[in-house]
Amino acid sequence: MLKPIERGAVRVEWRVCWVPSGGIRSQVRGGLLAGWEELMACEDALGVRAGDPIFLAPDYSVDPMLSRYVQSPDFRRHEVETKRNYVTDIALLLSFLWSQGRSWTQATTRDLEDYEHWRRNAIENPQRIGGSKWNRELAAFAGLFTWAVKEGLIRRSPVVTKQVLGRRGEVLTVAAAKAKDARPSNVHWLTPRTWRLWVNVGLRGHTREGVSERGWVGRLEDRNVAFARTVTSSGLRRLEAGSLLTFEVPTFRLAGSRYCHGKVAAAVTRSKKPRTFYVSAGAVGDVETYMESSRAWAIRQAQRHGRYERLRVMRLVIEVTRGLKPVVRWCDRDGVLGEQELNRLTWRERMLLFAEGPEGPEPLWLWLNEQGLPFLPHSWDGVFRTANQWCERVLTPPRHLGWDPHKTYAPYATVHSARHSFALFMLVVLNAVMDRRYGLTPAERRDFRLLYGDPWFMVQGLLGHASRETTVETYLAPVRHLQLQSMLADAAEPQEAPMPDLDGLFARVVRDAEGIQDIDVRMSPGSGGAA
Repeated sequence: MLKPIERGAVRVEWRVCWVPSGGIRSQVRGGLLAGWEELMACEDALGVRAGDPIFLAPDYSVDPMLSRYVQSPDFRRHEVETKRNYVTDIALLLSFLWSQGRSWTQATTRDLEDYEHWRRNAIENPQRIGGSKWNRELAAFAGLFTWAVKEGLIRRSPVVTKQVLGRRGEVLTVAAAKAKDARPSNVHWLTPRTWRLWVNVGLRGHTREGVSERGWVGRLEDRNVAFARTVTSSGLRRLEAGSLLTFEVPTFRLAGSRYCHGKVAAAVTRSKKPRTFYVSAGAVGDVETYMESSRAWAIRQAQRHGRYERLRVMRLVIEVTRGLKPVVRWCDRDGVLGEQELNRLTWRERMLLFAEGPEGPEPLWLWLNEQGLPFLPHSWDGVFRTANQWCERVLTPPRHLGWDPHKTYAPYATVHSARHSFALFMLVVLNAVMDRRYGLTPAERRDFRLLYGDPWFMVQGLLGHASRETTVETYLAPVRHLQLQSMLADAAEPQEAPMPDLDGLFARVVRDAEGIQDIDVRMSPGSGGAA
């Protein structure tokens, strides 16, 4: 069998391009070439939209059937991140098939078996993948081939399926090649003090001794710290936090609390339902500091260089109504008025919103890049990746850097691990508050649960999960065995302090659980554990 992306000495690879805002025609410089005058009409006739992917073959041709697929309702109903993942997976399969001299419409079940072997088991492949990644790729392939069968492009799908019983007894159709070694989700946590270490070293450039490293250039340091503290104290997903508008930053603090609350718009949530979120007052303070410092500076620079004037689309907001269903009203560059319910504004539409400032239009999108333009939600992955690399360089002893698989010296974080860590934090705190602060007896705790709900139910609401089962089974299943109720209820007398020692409490949790990163316990050079 040939290597999947090579034929002889020539590397063959399918690539993916994305239609920019305003269509392909918006990227043309110096006028259209002869013969392309009807490009705008062609785009409109073909239904090309901003954000649509375009598969480009190794010979630079475009497969019209693949273009039809990505414009189909079957594909367009996916979330933006799912689209990105699926087209990347499909492009790899297309490259494999191309190297074998066949198109995707000629793919057989044997081809997929060969591809799976290469992706998961072939020792010649230096970048083999695990079960979870394979299952995602299989879902991408199944979507493409199922659509092709429905459109009459192929007779049957090469993705063999079988029927199984679901959790509730329903009959489900799944791919027969679905991996059995897949983890339910990539769940990992950092304790609060480990997050503090990660922020100080990775985002603030501190050394192991806790002082700023010489030569550290904290580009948009205040922005990055504010975002990290926002997601760790709120549990918001990357798109939810990354698409906030300036007037959506919470300002109302709960009475006697260190938390503020705000609303997440329905269009940017996974469930497409709005919900209330809570974020620490300290994180809100960091956001306000960012807005008054580097964000304001970036906006002034963008205005001075005329960047906003060159934007093809700008919606200048003239009013945001109050009430249960706020409406955003705007006027575009052509003087045309428009409006949309705040809950229904997608993240791409939010990027177009501006407000009139003292020196000209200013973006309402909260997080901006150094050019004063909206910072795309998925770009936060790069910020976290750079911070992880910096933590590893600073905190890992040189002799262990890249050569010690059994010891972790530096914390590793992703945007989504902030959500997991928030969930774990709230679960521990809510149990602690119930058992220690109030000194509840078993009977009193039962009454408390009937009135307010148990911690799992509360965390479910904070995360915006559709069911309690999702919270328990997917996100927090690895810590169920900790039996937090009995562990936290060992105090003979109620605690006088409003909150127990959380650092000590989390240290106890870490000793009995896998996958939770905690400094001192897991990352001290003298300890023998591995995170």
